[in-house]
Amino acid sequence: MQIRSVSPVFVGRDKESAALDRALREADDGTPQAVLIGGEAGVGKTRLLEEALSRAARDTGALTVVGACVEAGADGLPFAPVSTLLRGLHRRFGDELTRAAAGFGDELARLLPELGEPAALPAPAGTEEGRGRLFELTARLLETLAGTRTLVLAIEDLHWSDRSTRELLSYLFRSLPRGRVLLLMTYRSDDIHRRHPLRPFLAELDRLRTVRRIELERFTVDEVRRQLAGIHGSEPRARVVEQVYARSDGNAFFVEELAGCLKGNEPPGMISDSVRDLLLVRVEALPENVQRVVRIAARGGSRVEHALLRAVVPGDEDELIEALRTAVGANLLRVDEDDSYRFRHALVREAVIDDLLPGERSRLSRRYAEALEADPALVCADERPARLAGFWYQANDPAKALPATLRAADAARGRHAYAEQLRMLDRALELWDSVPSEIRTAQRPARDVESYPLCDCVDETLAHLDLLAEITLTARLAGEPERGLSVARRALRIIVEPEHPLRAAWFWSQSSRLLRHLARGTGWEELKRAQALLAGFDPSPTHAHVLTEAATWGVLFDAGPDALETARQAVDLARAMGNEEAELHALVSLGGLMTETGAGEEGIAVMRAAAERVQAGHHVNVFTRSHVNLQSVLETVGRSRESLEVGEEALKLTDRWRLRQTAVWLHRNRGDALYSLGRWDDAATAGRTAAADAASPVNRALSAEFVAQVALARGEYEVAEAEIAVMTEQYNAYDRSVQHAHPAAHCKLLLAAARGRILDARELFAGAVAAGLAPGAGSYTWPLVHAAAVAEADAAGVPAAAPGRAEAIGLIRTYAAGLRRHYPVWQAHAELVEAELRRAEGTVRAADWAAVIAALEGLERPYLLAQARAHGAETLLADGDREGAGALLIQAYEAARALGAAPLTRGIELLAQRARLPLAPAAGPGSAGRDDRGLTRRERDVLALVAAGRSNRQIAQELFISPKTASVHVSHILAKLEVSGRGEAAALAHRLGLLGEERVTPTR
Repeated sequence: MQIRSVSPVFVGRDKESAALDRALREADDGTPQAVLIGGEAGVGKTRLLEEALSRAARDTGALTVVGACVEAGADGLPFAPVSTLLRGLHRRFGDELTRAAAGFGDELARLLPELGEPAALPAPAGTEEGRGRLFELTARLLETLAGTRTLVLAIEDLHWSDRSTRELLSYLFRSLPRGRVLLLMTYRSDDIHRRHPLRPFLAELDRLRTVRRIELERFTVDEVRRQLAGIHGSEPRARVVEQVYARSDGNAFFVEELAGCLKGNEPPGMISDSVRDLLLVRVEALPENVQRVVRIAARGGSRVEHALLRAVVPGDEDELIEALRTAVGANLLRVDEDDSYRFRHALVREAVIDDLLPGERSRLSRRYAEALEADPALVCADERPARLAGFWYQANDPAKALPATLRAADAARGRHAYAEQLRMLDRALELWDSVPSEIRTAQRPARDVESYPLCDCVDETLAHLDLLAEITLTARLAGEPERGLSVARRALRIIVEPEHPLRAAWFWSQSSRLLRHLARGTGWEELKRAQALLAGFDPSPTHAHVLTEAATWGVLFDAGPDALETARQAVDLARAMGNEEAELHALVSLGGLMTETGAGEEGIAVMRAAAERVQAGHHVNVFTRSHVNLQSVLETVGRSRESLEVGEEALKLTDRWRLRQTAVWLHRNRGDALYSLGRWDDAATAGRTAAADAASPVNRALSAEFVAQVALARGEYEVAEAEIAVMTEQYNAYDRSVQHAHPAAHCKLLLAAARGRILDARELFAGAVAAGLAPGAGSYTWPLVHAAAVAEADAAGVPAAAPGRAEAIGLIRTYAAGLRRHYPVWQAHAELVEAELRRAEGTVRAADWAAVIAALEGLERPYLLAQARAHGAETLLADGDREGAGALLIQAYEAARALGAAPLTRGIELLAQRARLPLAPAAGPGSAGRDDRGLTRRERDVLALVAAGRSNRQIAQELFISPKTASVHVSHILAKLEVSGRGEAAALAHRLGLLGEERVTPTR
């Protein structure tokens, strides 16, 4: 009887297989899917994956490719599984993939060197934009390839993944809107301890609708019996099953190993209870020469190339091949399609390594390193630096390891793999003191570190500072500001400032930025010290860098004359240094500051000129600031239509340059302009588009804040509350600047006021004032002040609001008095705020509202105008002017209904009802005489679908909204129609003629 160690029968896993098949069907229908398969080591994750891939290829014709994370990922080997997948796709698609990457092959070559030489890194080499662009290009490549057939991409051993791989996968999960793509990933759940880096990644993915998790359990007794029967080809005895189950505890891999110990159909003999001994049984049964090859292969990594093994294993190649054939035949090793070998199970490799003596481990690592240095072509070029650094490090040879580690860091930077670059640089710092002085001073850790004055000399201290500078910058790019700040402070303790003022200034400038990231203040004191250190010295790139940082700081925190002068100096210095990108950044800051301080026409002209140069020169690293800031500045001074035009042109560039996260900002800003202009349905679409594509925390927060703003204006308070929770969670440190803090407080204050929590609203406004932030641009700060004034006015008759009212009104008035009023829209806000405060005090006059209305009528701000007209009508009624009040109410009512501003509409209806004034219905075909019961346009869309018998989920799908939002709309409809159920609502809608002319227009 022949005994197979691997069962030819796939046992159990019916529920898990069904889940994988469902995901495959959905992917085949064009909706990208991802499935994470977790379970302890040996439980059967790989076997389940193999079976799923086989069914996918057989049943749907899907193209399947497998990659695996390697343990060297912990040593800085970035994107290893992604590169393996792309290589597999390149082998399958060939020229089709090359054509799909046309125009961006030099960027994608960072992940797939077969596409050619990677593009040269811009200066500064490390940029968030470059990394985001690489991620977006990868997503678009997969989307294009999946247009003709389903792609099933599998990644094994995610618990070994590097952080860059995890971040790229997270981006793919969020940003692939369509395409026949199924991602399957396995990980060891027993390795995921509380602080394992995969844990937050898994928690993040659990929130995504298209990602599923499967946890594999151990086999039952019956499944163990079926597995043994498959291995032995006959039904095992009950006593054998019981003992194997007891010894294996249902772990599929241990069952296979124990099955190999069976003699006939008898129970296993005296096998050690040690797991390691059990795993080594199969190895120790092999001839000594085969065991030696297995030990060498284990030290080479989780995957080792045949050519590399041949260079490391002593002896004749024929003997090596025979030994490998024996190991493969014994199911210890398996052959991958790229002529490399991998242990069939990582547990065996770990047991073999654990069985090596310490001297053996370092000696074998040295042999691998020497072989790779002698012939670099033994491994893929993109893997060589990290693997060589790892071998030298494991060989305990610091003098060799340090240069190799710095080269690996540089290679990681070239792939925008900043987390792995940081890991390599930290290792270099660890090795630094163990290396002879002549080797330390010979190192050049960096080529360019964001205008830091690198040492081109033999000076041990300066060489050390060069390394610390690169770690500081890389930590910031890798999203590790705490580490960056710690290293910057370490450098500042080393530097003697009078001897090295430029270096000290650079580290103080970085400290300022890192403190802002950590929400530990504005960083002004650090930036001021950096500028003071540079005073009196000849201009340098470091001067330009520090001044540009100071100008950017001014835009965010204190847009006054000092910041304006700093921005002018930054432009001049950057221009003198010939640094065009620094000059463009400084020009963007200068234009924004000029606009903020009243020179709007000139400032906008500066920003337009900079944006044109960015576009003409393909300065992708400046594009986000140049076009997004121009779009925002135009909106904030009231030129919303021009803002829309800039946004439309910029979106074309984001598509051309593959900058999806920049497009998120642009869509978000489009939403602001559309909202101001009264095009709320279009604004909501822009907000949903931004939210759907947002991948970074700040982008998700910005999108959620805008969606909440629209929901609040429409009275969708449950939706707003959910979005505010997302905004609050995602902002973290970013809410310290005015452009984030004030809109966030604005949304929270509006919700508190809508819920009748005036004391909370006061606390929110007082907190925003107490934060001490300089007043921001009109679109950031004036709406917050206006919301606080409205909250006080609306609560004027509430007894609980009486204590502290005078102080609250005084705080709002004092704060408003300090805000700029350079532009008509800002001046209109100032008059609107004062009118609301007088309404709160009971002293407002009709003339006050008449002035506000006159100021707003030429500004294309229909919502603010409708609010002012409604309050003006109320004041006229109090004065006895029913005719004047009626005219204003009709105008306000028509505008509020057209906008879908439900709370304002209801307020106007109540006022008209109390005053017994008629309200003409909103103009439109078939609307004359119809009682809409205050339903918004979107609510009428939902009502039409309710009347057609649709469920909330079906309504959500048809209108491209979430089921929760659909449920909220239905609740509002039932309340407004004063009915108890959907059937009554449908009947009343038909009776009132609400459905006769309505047409549901889905929007995205």
